[in-house]
Amino acid sequence: MKIEKGTPGYLHARKIRILLLTLLEFAIVIALLVLGWMQTGTRLNLLTVVAVVGCLPACKALVGLITILPYRTADPGKAAEICEKAPLLTTAFDLVITSREKIMPVEAFVISGNTVCGYAPNKKTDPEEAAKHIRTILEENRLTKITVKLFPSYKAFLLRAEAMNNIAQVDGADQKKRERRIRQILLGISM
Repeated sequence: MKIEKGTPGYLHARKIRILLLTLLEFAIVIALLVLGWMQTGTRLNLLTVVAVVGCLPACKALVGLITILPYRTADPGKAAEICEKAPLLTTAFDLVITSREKIMPVEAFVISGNTVCGYAPNKKTDPEEAAKHIRTILEENRLTKITVKLFPSYKAFLLRAEAMNNIAQVDGADQKKRERRIRQILLGISM
């Protein structure tokens, strides 16, 4: 079963998938080298050339693995608690937001109407800078007047998510299409 981007456990599943792909690609390169040497008795053969060219996609997969390895998946207990406390909100988990200057991991987002809140406990993520970047990207996609706030504290984030859920329950305004669009943009700027 494939775990979709934006769901809890996505980063872990992606790491495993990229690791297996990298190992497979390097195994093919090594097999081509060994096969070429066994058939001709020398390394100067056509299979060696194919193996060297095959190193390019294998190295690209290795770079992808090295890039994503430092980031952890969201805690399943916290993800379940967020979904339980804010069932009316649109959620996204396990995002690593990328900008030109920085890579900013965010464990969870909740979206309600014109408000986007995120939980970013990683020290590498500057909440103000990440919120500014997200707001800029949303404005470039013609989504204006959106409030973006990131919290390094889980308790503060959960309280805000509960408050947003209560407002959504009372308000009852159906903005799910807009919330899904915001979620898609967040997934698009994430690894």
